Amino acid sequence: MKTLIIFAHPHSRASKVNRPLLKAAEDLDNVTVRDLYQLYPDFKIDVAAEQAALEAADRVVLQFPVYWYSSPALLKQWEDDVLTHGWAYGSKGKALHGKELLVCVSVGGGQEHYTREGLHGYRLAELLRPYQSMAGLTGMKYIRPFMTFGARTIADEDLQNQQRRYRELLQTADPLPAYGLLETESN
Repeated sequence: MKTLIIFAHPHSRASKVNRPLLKAAEDLDNVTVRDLYQLYPDFKIDVAAEQAALEAADRVVLQFPVYWYSSPALLKQWEDDVLTHGWAYGSKGKALHGKELLVCVSVGGGQEHYTREGLHGYRLAELLRPYQSMAGLTGMKYIRPFMTFGARTIADEDLQNQQRRYRELLQTADPLPAYGLLETESN
């Protein structure tokens, strides 16, 4: 299975979680990484190159830190520019049909903040619903998100466990699909 990681982190050199997760994945067979902030610091996205990379993949991973309950700006720009009508969706837009979509995110706060009773009032999986909708619209299979909580304070051992889990997930031929609001996720 060919996996394409779309990596979007505007401050990746200072990243405590996303850069190490990416490093754990980069040397895997059949994994290609496209670092959006490195490729497009001017936000001028090469749509043809991005669409070709997507067409060559079986699984697409969007990896990013959550900023204000959403993605960093360049990933949103990438979505707007690359996932076009007639190519990614619409009656003739079938380029992504049958591919898998995995969202790999990190948040600074602990998991207890991402509950109905917590600081943010929503589970993290609920905040990622637009990606699940995007998968549905484009005919992709939405995979249960890979989430890292407490990025600001994560212990080295916990980060190493996340790196191992991420590598294993990327090498899994049939990861767990997402159902509804991910009822199996705690709270």
